[in-house]
Amino acid sequence: MRRRDFITLVGSAAAIPLAAHAQQQALPLVAFVRDGSPEANARYVAAFRKGLNESGYVEGQNVTVEYHWLEGQYDRLTALLADLVRRQVAVIATLGNVTSVAAKAATSAIPIVFAVGEDPVKLGLVASLARPGGNVTGTNFLVQETVAKRFRLLHELVPKAARVAVLVNPKNSTTDTTLRGTKEAAAALGLQLQILNASSIGEIDAACHTCARAPRCALRRRRRIFCQPRRTTCHLGSA
Repeated sequence: MRRRDFITLVGSAAAIPLAAHAQQQALPLVAFVRDGSPEANARYVAAFRKGLNESGYVEGQNVTVEYHWLEGQYDRLTALLADLVRRQVAVIATLGNVTSVAAKAATSAIPIVFAVGEDPVKLGLVASLARPGGNVTGTNFLVQETVAKRFRLLHELVPKAARVAVLVNPKNSTTDTTLRGTKEAAAALGLQLQILNASSIGEIDAACHTCARAPRCALRRRRRIFCQPRRTTCHLGSA
């Protein structure tokens, strides 16, 4: 083999891993921003990845995803979003009112896909549901809109209930919004509220046991508990 051919061969071999690295770096980067911890959000991550796969995207193959967990430290949010904007990520995916509103305030150029529990129009995320406009779109879980319906259902099932214990997770970013709707719905039906905070399985069990032992408790008498699945919000009726 001639010296020139040998040098060309070595140079080509050295360039292969560099080219592969460059190709990997060129994958579009999606930033997933969410409160809580990776363990607490495992189901959301699984659903997110499933949605990506159904749309033809596979992590590590044609898209890269960075997961950012706030774990209740909302003071980190502004700096985090500023860094994502500086790096010009392809998409910012947010879950929760606070993170979604902050993301919209951080950029008007990078596409944002949100999932919130309150009306996105009222939150200022979109101009309207039919025509979101701008760089933001997403999904509303209709948490606020269903609070009154859940209370009416509870009132129909336990019509003699006069007091309702509401079990909420104080670490959830939508808790304040949910409680506002809960208080309005309870007042409309003439029900008294007892707010119980719980952010772990043990605290939830303890709160439910406390309510079940209360005098004339509908939960104890009828073994009925009305829960909002996966959101640590329960309504316990007591007569």
